[in-house]
Amino acid sequence: MADGSVKTVVMKFGGTSVAGAEQIMRAARRIVAAREAGNRVVAVLSARGKTTDELVAQALEISARPEPREMDMLLSTGERISCALCAMAIHDMGHKAISLTGSQAGIVTDSSHTKARIIDVRAERIREALEEDRIVLVAGFQGVSTDNHDVTTLGRGGSDTTAVALAAALGAEVCEIYTDVAGVFSADPRIVPDARKIPVATFEETLEMAASGARVLQLRSVEYARNHGVRIHCRSSFDDGPGTLVVSEDESEQETMENPFVTAVTHSDDEARVTLVGIRDEPGVAGEIFQALADAGINVDVIIQNEPVGEDELADLSFTIDRAELTAATDALAALGDVSQGVRTDDRIGKVSIIGAGMRSHPGVAAKVFEVLGRDEINIEMISTSPIKISCVISADRVPDAVRALHEAFELGAGAVRPEDAAGAEHHPRVSS
Repeated sequence: MADGSVKTVVMKFGGTSVAGAEQIMRAARRIVAAREAGNRVVAVLSARGKTTDELVAQALEISARPEPREMDMLLSTGERISCALCAMAIHDMGHKAISLTGSQAGIVTDSSHTKARIIDVRAERIREALEEDRIVLVAGFQGVSTDNHDVTTLGRGGSDTTAVALAAALGAEVCEIYTDVAGVFSADPRIVPDARKIPVATFEETLEMAASGARVLQLRSVEYARNHGVRIHCRSSFDDGPGTLVVSEDESEQETMENPFVTAVTHSDDEARVTLVGIRDEPGVAGEIFQALADAGINVDVIIQNEPVGEDELADLSFTIDRAELTAATDALAALGDVSQGVRTDDRIGKVSIIGAGMRSHPGVAAKVFEVLGRDEINIEMISTSPIKISCVISADRVPDAVRALHEAFELGAGAVRPEDAAGAEHHPRVSS
């Protein structure tokens, strides 16, 4: 922390939380309340509402394939607008505030335009402003490259990572992520109306949720928080109630009486499958394929390869990716030449996953998942597992049915009273309400 008596709090407000003048004023009041409670406050703001989508659309009106460096210059403006406007509101409330770009705030990244990674946070200017009793507003989602000092952006949801990185650099008490939902839920409430808010989740559970389709927190922000020991409190912009606390597994055990058997059901319906038919069954071929995809910046999820049944038989290799990256993936594979006899794609697949730290010590979870989906005649096309996750690739149009069936089968609804509900709710930090 900045000193032994004053806590530093980092607050992040998403696009819906600053969408209009009323929302910006509400965010400003929350920030001021945190300062008046005796905290040093750094706030990270996203672009307003649909601003980023509108900027992307403007770029596509000019160019079918906008140059990535210039896209970063364009997209970084949205967050700067939010910060400047919020700083004006805070000044009118009688407090000193300063808005900073990602570069001014010391966010240093690599040079991967439109999806850069933070490599350092040089927060001296923020510390100086805090010492001057200023509230610091930082434009999220952006930084400056270390090699040529170009403006970079961190990819969708990058403001979460900005906030966590600043919290780590400043030794903040907590990183509060404000969104239009009240926390992390046991399933998407739009699909499962009785989904329950999860009081406490571990970094590992939240990572699996983010990787499996939950959109409350960006995957990289949770990775950064885990690696640097940053407590995240995900809460609503529109009420003062506690949200979901994301902490280490050791701290989770202190916050709750018992880890739940299954914590959540997550889903994704925007995936695509790529199958390479007839690949050579020899060492190095898979490495060549996935290196080409990595060089194109494509993240691969579930992977399955069959074993040839005879000496002269060829293997098939299937994997899933984000549907938006399907064209880039097929282009990258085409550049490999005759590595396979053909490429097939399916852009109408989805994924449903169950996640829970308690799965490590409970046998029979996979059997129950397969039984539930089979009972509802939902065909499983691919399977991926980890110690705390089981994911099934299914037809995209059956994803809602699968989510509801698994949520009910594992009794995750709001009506299920659990020991951790009562224990966790009492331990949420309330430093900024």
